[in-house]
Amino acid sequence: MGGRIVITGASGHYGRGLTDRLIAAGRGGDLVLITRKPDTLAHRKEQGCTVRYGDFDQPDTLTSAMAGGEKLMLISGTRVGARVEQHRAAVEAAVAAGIGHITYTSFIGIDDPANPAEVRHDHIETERLIRASGASWTFLRDAHYADAMIVMAGPGVMASGQWISNAGEGLEAMVWRDDCIDAAAAVLTTHGHKGRTYDITGPALESFADVAAMMAQITGVPVAYTAVDDDAQYAMFDAMGIPRRPVDDQSVQGIPWNSDDMVSFGRAIREGYLAIQSDDFQHLTGRPARSTRTMIEAHAPMLRAAASATV
Repeated sequence: MGGRIVITGASGHYGRGLTDRLIAAGRGGDLVLITRKPDTLAHRKEQGCTVRYGDFDQPDTLTSAMAGGEKLMLISGTRVGARVEQHRAAVEAAVAAGIGHITYTSFIGIDDPANPAEVRHDHIETERLIRASGASWTFLRDAHYADAMIVMAGPGVMASGQWISNAGEGLEAMVWRDDCIDAAAAVLTTHGHKGRTYDITGPALESFADVAAMMAQITGVPVAYTAVDDDAQYAMFDAMGIPRRPVDDQSVQGIPWNSDDMVSFGRAIREGYLAIQSDDFQHLTGRPARSTRTMIEAHAPMLRAAASATV
């Protein structure tokens, strides 16, 4: 599986992790890393990679950045609800640069048009653009990252002793982001993935109430789950200063999303659109996906510390 691999968003968490894995596999010299912040990836040049400036919001920077690439790893942007035009620019640049295959980090449950999650529109439209581009493709439909709920939102939950969500008793199979990255590395370095869509999920369907109970059991700190309606969820995020629409590079109490995204996401969980569990990860990597429980156990000291800081 030779050929040059172009990676967008290469300075982000996903991009950094994927680059590390591909370098470890001996592919550093085949990597073209695209970022808005080339200085942050200067060390990658010493590892054999090519680093180029490129910005989804400046389409004229992308075609030259992708020059010489054979495969594109299109890591979805972070501006939920406003990514389609960004991704369109990337797909058009890939075609103009002669790239023959596009792998895209999509999201589970997007085939059903009734799914209310705002992320659905971004991803289903991007998949449509890629299918229409003439390039071959692979879609990695990742589940909700367990990291987002345990590592990023978890300290706030522990500090308050409450997990408040409009997800009700809905189920999902949250997945480790690092497992999603491992799946992408497998797709980029092995054959047989053209025209394939993979659901990358954790090993078990669980509700937020289940996860809150796990956090309490593992840390020894009481955590109550409180289900609220969509209006109450909006009010909570408004009080935290989280914008309703996306703002680039903005984070409030460790949460970088916008509330239109999160509230519609919670509703999608509540209404069953994300109750998807798949063994595609094991098929791709040869090992089982890691569980939410394992992530809580790995971060238990941090979670306990967040709770004790308020005592």
